[in-house]
Amino acid sequence: MNTKILNSIAYIQNQNKFSGSILVKEDKEVLTEVSYGYANRSEQIENSSFTRYGIASGCKLFTSIAICQLVEGGKITFETKLEDCLNFSFPKFDKDITIHHLLTHTAGIPDYFDEEVMDEFEELWVKNPMYHIRSLENFLPLFQNQPMKSKVDERFHYNNAGYILLGLIVEKASKRQFTDYIEENIFKKAGMTNSGYFEFDSLPKNTALGYIDLPNGTWKTNIYSLPVKGGSDGGAYVTVNDMANFWDSLINNQLLSEEYTNMLLTPHVPTNEENHFYGYGVWIEKNDDEINKYHIMGYDPGVSFHSGYYPKTSIKTVICSNKSKGAYAIMKGIEAEI
Repeated sequence: MNTKILNSIAYIQNQNKFSGSILVKEDKEVLTEVSYGYANRSEQIENSSFTRYGIASGCKLFTSIAICQLVEGGKITFETKLEDCLNFSFPKFDKDITIHHLLTHTAGIPDYFDEEVMDEFEELWVKNPMYHIRSLENFLPLFQNQPMKSKVDERFHYNNAGYILLGLIVEKASKRQFTDYIEENIFKKAGMTNSGYFEFDSLPKNTALGYIDLPNGTWKTNIYSLPVKGGSDGGAYVTVNDMANFWDSLINNQLLSEEYTNMLLTPHVPTNEENHFYGYGVWIEKNDDEINKYHIMGYDPGVSFHSGYYPKTSIKTVICSNKSKGAYAIMKGIEAEI
């Protein structure tokens, strides 16, 4: 165990009461593996390395890999038009939207949760009860008849709805339910034996409940804040070790050929932050022409998640939290030491 990393994590945890699990590995060597807080506060069941956590948008990368697998298999192409992929009606969408645009958040379509308009994800479920959202098609009425937000390829605008459409494309091209496809073609191949897309009202053992801490010192779980089951834009559950296995499998071309792995990890578009780019489902941080980090992140009520791979050192970091905040500060503390 790396004492400097552990001390840094402990200091930050003491400041923000981080709840969750942290894993730092360099190749196969574990530099840090530590957990804090409770997976179930009422029963005082502690978090551990075996705890499964929701990772929200962290699993957009799984969706992108699925698309790349289907492109590699000749089922679709990155330039295939949206209107040629799906039979659903999108009356106000541009006809030139391609799969590449959806993957890179440059399609310009409206979002069902637009962070430029809404502050709280929970606002969505006032008129659309979350207990009805169990499949990808259930999301369509939230955005399919809305006007375009911007022109195609005009700018990067992070968009959850685009990844719902990508999930539907996976279903159409593979003739399988999206979550079944991911579990079979990514989780199983990557040795992610404890990961899955679980339903809120049917969670397996060793799964952390997500907690929302309120200003008056009380708390509630996130069961009424999110859709019942996650899908192609977010909501899978993983353990920290499963996530480390995932990075190993991806980087070693076990999920895609080297050609398509490189395509996935190409900095396709600049984001709204200097030296930051977006590949296919993955954030990429560069310093001049050198890539410092590939990373994914996810935030939902009761969920905060960061995970990265640092190519120069082959270090992998995984920070899973069952609180709405905390993972980012831990990640920055780890990065200061590595």
